[in-house]
Amino acid sequence: MAEGTRYRMPLRRRREGKTDYRQRLKLLKSGKVRAVVRPSNKHIRVQFVRYDRDGDKVEASASSKHLEEMGWEGHGSNIPAAYLVGYLAGKRAAEKGIGEAVLDLGLNYPEKGGKLFSVLNGIIDAGVSVPHDPEVLPDDDRIKGEHIDEEMSDKFEEVKAKLEER
Repeated sequence: MAEGTRYRMPLRRRREGKTDYRQRLKLLKSGKVRAVVRPSNKHIRVQFVRYDRDGDKVEASASSKHLEEMGWEGHGSNIPAAYLVGYLAGKRAAEKGIGEAVLDLGLNYPEKGGKLFSVLNGIIDAGVSVPHDPEVLPDDDRIKGEHIDEEMSDKFEEVKAKLEER
């Protein structure tokens, strides 16, 4: 470990590899609500977070666990589930009056056409404006899950119809 009077210990979350403070500061300077996307091996979580001096405030959120209540039987961390979670979170955010947000992917690697941008597509389709490049969004066939299974697209449409009723 470095020693000396000029050495400055990095912040704890930086040392643990959990937070990129430069990226966070850029997102906070925008003054918009952040659409925070956090995938895990089994689930995807989306939160609309507003900065507050006392600590960030979660305005709306959704998880792939909520999809199970609506009849989703597929995996909780694939592209169709990611789209549906983004759509559900976007609907909840629109109900709370959030009209625009900025995407916060954290330390996750953004892959063109991947599940992170599938979440973004769901948020946009729900009516929340997020700045993006249309080239990064996945194709409609992948969003519906036709690359996984033919029956997946039927289940996808069924769950999406339930979400639209809300």
